[in-house]
Amino acid sequence: MERIGLDMRVAALVNDTIGTLAGGRYHNKDAIAAVILGTGTNAAYVERAHAIPKWHGLLPKSGEMVINMEWGNFRSSHLPLTEYDEALDTESLNPGEQIFEKIISGMYLGEIVRRVLCRMAEEANFFGDTVPPKLKIPFILRTPHMSAMHHDTSPDLRVVGKKLKDILEISNTSLKMRKLVVELCDIVATRGARLSAAGIVGILKKLGRDTVRDGEKQKSVIALDGGLFEHYTKFSACMQSTVKELLGEEVSETVVIEHSNDGSGIGAALLAASHSQYLEVEES
Repeated sequence: MERIGLDMRVAALVNDTIGTLAGGRYHNKDAIAAVILGTGTNAAYVERAHAIPKWHGLLPKSGEMVINMEWGNFRSSHLPLTEYDEALDTESLNPGEQIFEKIISGMYLGEIVRRVLCRMAEEANFFGDTVPPKLKIPFILRTPHMSAMHHDTSPDLRVVGKKLKDILEISNTSLKMRKLVVELCDIVATRGARLSAAGIVGILKKLGRDTVRDGEKQKSVIALDGGLFEHYTKFSACMQSTVKELLGEEVSETVVIEHSNDGSGIGAALLAASHSQYLEVEES
């Protein structure tokens, strides 16, 4: 900024998840967490400061602290990883890292579908005697393409046929083949959506908000943003129904998932504005 003569002071450096949480909290005091489900994924939540063993400094006056989870980097032996996920991870730019992100986020869902289709073509001659050359190109099938095929409601699955032809140069596909492609999209999207829901329920459990005590119905609002959540309707619907399934009817009535459109930008502006007030007090 100095190099190009920009007269600007950096008041706060905020990632999109923290920004979304700040924006959500500003609009609704019951906002306790934020989740980004887009090209990448992350989550943040408001924790009771005394529940953070790593913190050894003075406790904030509010008694609360924001935790940036970086949940995309979560990995566990309990995650339902397949050989396709392991191959994708091995061939990625960051092997062994961002495992959770690689099975639930928009950057990777379409690529997982491509890998499965490629195996079907190689081992079961799914697309005929030869493997379509374009099918071997990593990341050629993007998640928006997968979403369009998954949402195809035409009787002959016309959109699926068009996507296979336009992107992968696979023509003359039968209805049976197209139905299998849709089913594959559904399997990959459902896994990602259900794991995302499990992450959200994990946050609620950590905060003790996965139960209703003595008829007390405290609202828990999750601010959610990202293109995957916003545009992949079947993904977001599955995620929300899974949250309800995991929490049960009574508790799920107290949990609200709100789409926070560009919440990150608004939240970042709010944090910069509030921080600048502290600087003015210090300077005066």
